[in-house]
Amino acid sequence: MPAGGAGTKVVHAVCTHDCPDSCGVLVTVDELTGRAVKVQGDPAHPVTRGFLCGKVARYLERVYSPERLLYPMKRKAGVAKGPLPKGYEAEAFERISWDEALELIVERLKKTAEEFGPESVLPYSYAGTIGQLGFGSMDRRFFHRVGASQLDRTICSSAGGAALKQVYGVKLGTKPEDFAHAGLVIVWGGNVHGNNIHLWPFIEEARRDGARLVVIDPYRTRTAALADEHWAIRPGTDPLLALAMMHVIFRDGLEDAEYMRECTEGGDELRVFALREEHSPERAAEICGIAAEAIERVAKEYARSGREGRKAAAIRLNYGIQRCENGGTAARAVCMLPLITGSWKKRGGGVLLSTSGSFPFEQERLQMPELMKKSPLGRAARVVNMNELGDALLELDGPPVKAMVVYNCNAAAVAPDSERVLEGLRREDLFTVVHEQFFTDTTDYADVVLPATTFLEHKELMGAYGHLYAQVSERAIEPLGEARMNVWLFGELGKRMFPGEPEFEDREEELIAQALDSKHAWFKGVTKERLEREGHVPLQLPANEQGEVLPFSTREWFLTASGRGELTPVPAFVAPVESRSSSKKDKRYPLEFLPRKADNYMNTTFANLAGHQQMERKLAGVLEMHEVDAAARGILPGDVVTVWNERGKIALLAQVSEKVGAGVVSARLDWQKLSTDGTNVNALTSQRLTDIGGGATFYSTLVEVKKLSVAAD
Repeated sequence: MPAGGAGTKVVHAVCTHDCPDSCGVLVTVDELTGRAVKVQGDPAHPVTRGFLCGKVARYLERVYSPERLLYPMKRKAGVAKGPLPKGYEAEAFERISWDEALELIVERLKKTAEEFGPESVLPYSYAGTIGQLGFGSMDRRFFHRVGASQLDRTICSSAGGAALKQVYGVKLGTKPEDFAHAGLVIVWGGNVHGNNIHLWPFIEEARRDGARLVVIDPYRTRTAALADEHWAIRPGTDPLLALAMMHVIFRDGLEDAEYMRECTEGGDELRVFALREEHSPERAAEICGIAAEAIERVAKEYARSGREGRKAAAIRLNYGIQRCENGGTAARAVCMLPLITGSWKKRGGGVLLSTSGSFPFEQERLQMPELMKKSPLGRAARVVNMNELGDALLELDGPPVKAMVVYNCNAAAVAPDSERVLEGLRREDLFTVVHEQFFTDTTDYADVVLPATTFLEHKELMGAYGHLYAQVSERAIEPLGEARMNVWLFGELGKRMFPGEPEFEDREEELIAQALDSKHAWFKGVTKERLEREGHVPLQLPANEQGEVLPFSTREWFLTASGRGELTPVPAFVAPVESRSSSKKDKRYPLEFLPRKADNYMNTTFANLAGHQQMERKLAGVLEMHEVDAAARGILPGDVVTVWNERGKIALLAQVSEKVGAGVVSARLDWQKLSTDGTNVNALTSQRLTDIGGGATFYSTLVEVKKLSVAAD
């Protein structure tokens, strides 16, 4: 551990925000004041290697922002729920003590559960932190014991995760370090520069050694702009493109037949299906918007990689691909490609979507699902999909939702079909608690607001979904004001609601020890003591005689029921209802809408900070359109336009852009209260779910656009 300067100390932390990189962070703390004065990347981390993304490099601006929530508050009597102007939110609330807040919450939850049944209480959280403790430990124990409705946390990655598990049996993939050994890299549905920046140096290392980079994305991202080839695929057509690549591979006999016989199930059925005429490159070209020649050429290049002295081919598949109605099928189809070519057999081959399933944490011990049987229900509670929050708040019965606790999530901004979500949150009979770091769109609807810590202010245990190192994040500074970690919050609620029950006594140290108490071979040597001493410890995955970790290179890696890679059911292409490709589309809305995440925010985290807003200024409040679509509607750059469908409408400034193709428009996710009309992109998205995994379908959205006013001179 590097030493700090005179009068300072350096503390090892880990970025716990929702990113595959889970960076090692060194925090320099002034020992006299206890204030953090510097954050930097940990150069000893083998993957993140000493640098931070632009978001976290400015993290102290977030920690010490004058806008931080520092004390518990409750809504003033007579103040209605609804949007509050930024900077004036505190006027709707009055400060209370933690004891008052906890007693109020316990009283209201008890009363609600007694009157309507415990399932009338709904937790709502996601990945504001992906730490093992903050994401899911004491909170789960508390809500299980209450008998509250269970939340199906599917807003981000569930369709892709379900696809990986169907095909491979486990969420595991190519090590990021091994991308440096690839001869061809395909980035499919991901923006490495925007949300996986620590993979980029490994890709660049491969390119310096002759590798090519192909990016498949309907939007010309930073990553796409730097690629050797960018395929601007039409949204929702990814399964067909993958099938067209399979068509070429099987047609020309480029599959690895021996590997398929040994390591896959259903290969013959997939071959027959892929060779159908509707999966030919020519047919795919018409629907996907990619030249047949390009599909032919790259499919052959992909299949021949790793053979006859060539380097292997690696696919970086990211979650953009699975946010369409057919997103699970899309992810399954792409994940099958390395099983057809056998690219897993050589270092630098395979596919990486998520490595989260590689970490054998004892999550059931952390979350104690058995406490549901101890609840008044005496059974597992009903499950509410988080993407259907609007319907849950407005339509769910037996019982209706009467209380909601929101944490690790800005629900009002990120949940789809936000007009219905906000209508539900405005209900006066809904008791809402929000645990947050700032006044967000969601706190505007809260009855009680509680101050939360940042990752510098508490201890945490980390896995990752983009590399294979476990880490401990030490607390670098004392919590600001009266901010508290949610482990403390739900432990205190549990002790008050269920006095004397030991499950609510555990704190960070005990929970970390419980999570690591695993006998799994991959956790050999991963101990609490070693993590605290070294900061990061590699998982012990099986290696071959050359010391290489090559997932799925042999049958032993597969954790499916058959013990092989599953190539059936075949990944049939069904066009999303909300897409230009669908025969069922609503012709009133001819444009496909991409509600993109900002490169310099983390979903909506950081969106309220001036430094991050400056980095995003060029796309703030902007609708990007192709010149063909703008001209057809008489729209010029800078015109105020309305974007609408049957769910809602938003007002934006038109920008003619080469980053989107004809027929596609794009705008960036932001807080509602930061927009001119108090809405964001989720006013347009639907609560429709993905084909598998119950995921969100943000990128299956059809809209129309018209000019409201002419650009100012």
